[in-house]
Formats: sequence, C-alpha cells, structure tokens
Amino acid sequence: MEVIEVPIAGNSDVVAVRRHVRAHAQETGLSLVDLTKVVTAASELARNTLVYGGGGRLRIEAVSNGHRRGLRLAFIDEGPGIGDVEQALTDGWSTGGGLGLGLSGSRRLVDEFDLESAPGVGTRVTVVKWAR
Repeated sequence: MEVIEVPIAGNSDVVAVRRHVRAHAQETGLSLVDLTKVVTAASELARNTLVYGGGGRLRIEAVSNGHRRGLRLAFIDEGPGIGDVEQALTDGWSTGGGLGLGLSGSRRLVDEFDLESAPGVGTRVTVVKWAR
C-alpha cells in the first residue's frame, strides 16, 4: 500500500479519517477489537488536529516488522504547537475545556505513540497499531 494522505480541514474530514482508517485497518488484518481501538484513536487525533492545530493532514501507511503487519498513522499540523508535551499527555489536562483524555487516551489505544511538537512550528503525532 502506498502512503495515503487525507486532509483535515473541517468536521466532515474527521468522518473521512475514520472511514479511511477503518478500511485500511481491515486491509491490514486488524481484529475487530484492534480496528475499533485504532479508529477511536484516529478520530480523537483528527479532532485535535482540526481544533488545536487549525487543520492539517493524516498520512496512512501499511507497515511490517518482518513478523506482523500494522498500520502507521501520522497526524500533522502547522498550528501553534504544544508548549509542554509531557503535561499535554497527562490525564485530565486540557487547554480547550474538555476532559483532557484525548492524547493520553489515544496513546493507550495504540501499540506505538510518538508526539513531536514545538510552539510556533506545529505538531506531529504518529501512532502504530499492529495486527495480533
């Protein structure tokens, strides 16, 4: 599978992200439970990209480590960035008045989670979910 890019510029794009991730997770062979987890994480990360990053894009890529297949998702924005990444990953911390479970909850739903951000530069959250 080649790399697929999905724009995230409005609420309808968040729905499109879920649809694309679901389809590619099925192609990758994820179980129903793992498919549900990665779609849930993708939905939350797409919403964060839209709301906090001012929009951006999702890159979807099938990956393999030689033993199993997986799905890598990279949510990329050029928004204001995150000043304190460690704090942003803490349960209950939110700048938007929400529950503060988006990033930390997404991290628990996937097998690999990487967040790169800098104020004024933007944010890139990359996650991987492996087929069991």
